[in-house]
Amino acid sequence: MSPTPVRFHDPRATLADFASSILVRCPRCERIAHFERRPCTPPSADCGTHPHSRLVCRSCGLCRIDTGTSHCPRPPLWLRTGTRHGELWAYNLRHLDLIRRFAAADLRERAPWYDTGQKMTLVARLPAWMKNAKNRAEVLRAVDRLRATVIAPG
Repeated sequence: MSPTPVRFHDPRATLADFASSILVRCPRCERIAHFERRPCTPPSADCGTHPHSRLVCRSCGLCRIDTGTSHCPRPPLWLRTGTRHGELWAYNLRHLDLIRRFAAADLRERAPWYDTGQKMTLVARLPAWMKNAKNRAEVLRAVDRLRATVIAPG
């Protein structure tokens, strides 16, 4: 792993920045799968404002595509674990990395909200137990445990 960062500066990311590509549990084989959600491009009369979604599993070959007429619901998240304080979850590895950098930092800086008018970033919405310095080690262990389920050592 990388060395512990000393300072974290809030990148003003929101949950929507990570929601287009999600790691989920495959409904057929219970292994890791990839769920994508994209807006219709170009917008047409038949798809309206509904996004297209696609579920792909490399293990069993399952592929489901939502074209707007059928509904492909999102399966449960893959990056999800319980701790004694609460549940830690992430959409993908970029989201998990942001949580790790935040939890590992000794100094956490937030950008002033009046620059963009955006008060509630993803980091600001994290639960209080994740922000508490006394829970840092437990949060980092949980993040590393989740990361290990996706990236095999090799």
